[in-house]
Amino acid sequence: MSLRPERQAPPEFFYNETEARKYTTSSRIIDIQAKLTERALELLALPDDGVPRLLLDLGCGSGLSGETLSEHGHQWIGLDISQSMLDIALEREAEGDLLLSDIGQGLGLRPGTMDGAISISAVQWLCNADKSCNHPRTRLKQFFGSLYKCLARGARAVLQIYPENAPQLEMISAAALRCGFSGGLVVDYPHSTRAKKYFLCLMCGPPSTSTSLPKAKGLDRGSESEGSSDPDEEAGTVDILERKRPSKKQKDKKGKGRSWVLKKKEQRRHRGYTNVPQDTKYTGRKRKSQF
Repeated sequence: MSLRPERQAPPEFFYNETEARKYTTSSRIIDIQAKLTERALELLALPDDGVPRLLLDLGCGSGLSGETLSEHGHQWIGLDISQSMLDIALEREAEGDLLLSDIGQGLGLRPGTMDGAISISAVQWLCNADKSCNHPRTRLKQFFGSLYKCLARGARAVLQIYPENAPQLEMISAAALRCGFSGGLVVDYPHSTRAKKYFLCLMCGPPSTSTSLPKAKGLDRGSESEGSSDPDEEAGTVDILERKRPSKKQKDKKGKGRSWVLKKKEQRRHRGYTNVPQDTKYTGRKRKSQF
C-alpha cells in the first residue's frame, strides 16, 4: 500500500511542478474533484435566488474545484500553499483570485466578507507536524479561528477531508467547535471502503432550531448505492466517529504483605545490616489511607 501523500512530504514540496501537472491532467482526479465539489456545494446550502456568492476555496490547487464554483455562477478566492499548483491554475486561466497562503498560519481576510467556504482534500494536511515549528493543534486553531472571522454571520463552510484515523478526525472537529462553529459530520457511503467520504459541515454562529444537518448519501445498506451512517441530527454538536476511547487496563498491583516484609528484613540481617528494625505485631500491617 502506498503512503498517504501527507506522510511523504510537506504539501509545498510534495506538489512540485511534476506532481502538480500529473494531478491536474489525470481524468480520474478531475472527475473526483468535480463530484466532491458538487457535493460540497449541495451541503453548503446556498440560497437559490440566482445571486452569485463570494466563496473561499481552501487548498484550491490548480483550480479544478474552482471550475465547478464558476460553472455555478459564483465568484471565488482560492488559497493554496503550492506555488506549482497555482502556476498551473494561472496557465488554465482559472476565474478566481489566487493567493499563495499557508492556511495553518491563518487566512488574513477581512472579517465577515465571505458568503461561504469549501475545501476539498486539504484540511487533513494541517494535522502533520512536518516541521519542528508546526504543531497540529496550533495550526488547526489558527485556521478555524481565522475562518470563523472571515465568514459572514450564518454562513457555512463545508470541508471534505480524508482523516487518517478516528483521533485525527476528533482533533479536527474539536478544533472547529472551540473556535465557535456549530455543525456536524456528514459521512457519505460509510459502509464502503473506497466510496466513503467525510464532509465537515460547519455553521458560523450558534445553531438554529430550524437548521439541521443534511442527510448523508446512501442511508439504505441494501440499496445499490453503498450505504451511509445516519449523521447526527443535532446541529449544535459535531458527530465524531468512534469518539469513545478504550478504557485503560488497570494493572494488578499485588500488595507486599507481612511475609514479604519479613523476608526482606531477614535478607538484610544476613548481609550484615545492623539498622534493621525488630519484628513486631505491626510489621507489614496495611496502613489506613491518609485521605
